[in-house]
Amino acid sequence: MSFFLNLKSSKTVKCKKIPEGSHAHELLKYSSATLGSGNIKMAVQLPDGEDINEWIAVNTVDFFNQINMLYGTITEYCTTESCPVMSAGPKYEYHWADGSTVKRPIKCSAPKYIDYLMAWVQEQLEDENVFPSKIGVTFPKNFLTIAKTILKRLFRVYAHVYHAHFRDIISLNEEPHLNTSFKHFIYFVQEFSLIEKRELAPLQELIDKLMVET
Repeated sequence: MSFFLNLKSSKTVKCKKIPEGSHAHELLKYSSATLGSGNIKMAVQLPDGEDINEWIAVNTVDFFNQINMLYGTITEYCTTESCPVMSAGPKYEYHWADGSTVKRPIKCSAPKYIDYLMAWVQEQLEDENVFPSKIGVTFPKNFLTIAKTILKRLFRVYAHVYHAHFRDIISLNEEPHLNTSFKHFIYFVQEFSLIEKRELAPLQELIDKLMVET
């Protein structure tokens, strides 16, 4: 999104590029233009005549890129020493498992967890069997389930950043970027019921505040 052009990313996985000229790129441009008008509610709604899977796919890629860039700016503050566990406050701790290479959840530091998470998401986005980029190729039957898992895990990065690194975000003058990105994310996942309410609990107070400010 345009409001991220001035962010300086650090050591993160590469952002996922949506090919220019593709239908997905046109959908992203539509979303960006609508967001630019300040109407987040309209920006997340499924455009008339569009496939819901493709709309969710395009936005999932966009959120991955946004979070990747935002987290990349604070990696020097998010270390094994400062964040020995992946958490979103004292009540919420996350252990990593991807169901294939790591089947049993493991406890790890926040930077390690986020490294695992972002690499896993990137792997899903690059898999043509999950996120097809060619016109006419249908999405798999379990696409929505995979997208929900991706978005649930991306939310955890927002949650960790808000709980553990908000002062760092303020010191870098990135609070408006973070809040705009998160507000867009929340409107989107709520529009299509993509994350269960209990998963949003670590930031529920903030979510309620952002919704009132709309």
